[in-house]
Amino acid sequence: MEKRIPVTVIKDLSETDRIMKALKASGIFTAEITFRTECAEQAIRSAVENHPDMCIGAGTVTDAETCRKAVAAGAAFIVSPGLSAAVAEVCLQCGVPYYPGCATPTEIMAALDLGLSTVKFFPADVYGGTKAVRSFMSVFPQVRFIPTGGVDAENEAGYLALPNVAAVGGTYLVADALRRYGGYDA
Repeated sequence: MEKRIPVTVIKDLSETDRIMKALKASGIFTAEITFRTECAEQAIRSAVENHPDMCIGAGTVTDAETCRKAVAAGAAFIVSPGLSAAVAEVCLQCGVPYYPGCATPTEIMAALDLGLSTVKFFPADVYGGTKAVRSFMSVFPQVRFIPTGGVDAENEAGYLALPNVAAVGGTYLVADALRRYGGYDA
């Protein structure tokens, strides 16, 4: 798993290629395309087909139907803002990794009960940031976290320094890539 996962909101399908190229120019070969827009499913399919060197996942997946659409479009992993047993079941059936949003010990334990040991810690800044993630190490040594929500270029190093952090995610990675390489044309 790459250490930095851009949370990618594609508002118009025509943006997909430019965003993927900018991410790659930034040295990032993973993208979580969120189901926050009407074109998300098509954007995932386009990114998977046109950028086979990238690991494309689906984010903001909140139900089994959306999960099935994401997997059918080629999503290599699924991310949710919360924990859904129905989404976990679809992912298990399809053999696709699922990273549910978990912020409390109860949610983390529910994820473990479903066989999930890597979870999204969301929203990280609201639920205690690096201090909270650090505190989970002693009671959940088997769990790895992907903090998102309030993670940015200024605090990502603090998260990535923690041994129980698998990766960090955020929209800031897309904004930075587009700022630096938005006109990139390869």
